[in-house]
Amino acid sequence: MTRDEQAVWDVAATVVDPEVPVLTIEDLGVLRRVSIDDTQVTVDITPTYSGCPAIDAMRDDIVSALSAAGYAEVRVRQVLAPAWTTDWMSSEGRAKLEEFGIAPPAPHNSDGSVNLGLGIRCPHCGSLHTRQLSRFGSTSCKALHVCQRCQEPFDYFKAH
Repeated sequence: MTRDEQAVWDVAATVVDPEVPVLTIEDLGVLRRVSIDDTQVTVDITPTYSGCPAIDAMRDDIVSALSAAGYAEVRVRQVLAPAWTTDWMSSEGRAKLEEFGIAPPAPHNSDGSVNLGLGIRCPHCGSLHTRQLSRFGSTSCKALHVCQRCQEPFDYFKAH
C-alpha cells in the first residue's frame, strides 16, 4: 500500500458499524482495500452477509469521512467474493464486542479443524453455561443467548 493509499485507509478505518457502534469497519474486517486512480479514491468493502442492511449506511459514512478529509471523488464498491468471514475481525474488535456485552466469535483454527465448543461464553460473568434463545438477535448477524448462571441475556456475533 502506498503512503497515499494508507492515508485513505486510515480515514475510512474510522467509520463505525451502524449496528454495533463500538466497532469500526476495520475492526469488523469489512474494510478490504483502497486504491487511488488519478483523483478518484476507491474503497472496497465486504458486507458481513449479502443482505446486510447496514452496508448502505457504511458506504455513505465512508464517502462523508473521505469527503471531509478533502477527497473529492470517492467511490465505494461492495465486493462479495471472497465472502466475509469472522476470521477477518481483529482481536481488538473481538475484545470491543465482549466489553460491549456481545459474545464474540472464536477465530477458526489455521489448520482448518473445527473447535467443538462447550458453549458460548457469557460476556457478563464468563460462564459457559449458556443457551440460545433465538437464532436471530438484535440484528441478523447475531443470535440471542441467555446465561444460565447470571440470567443475563446477550447477543452472540455468529461465526461464519
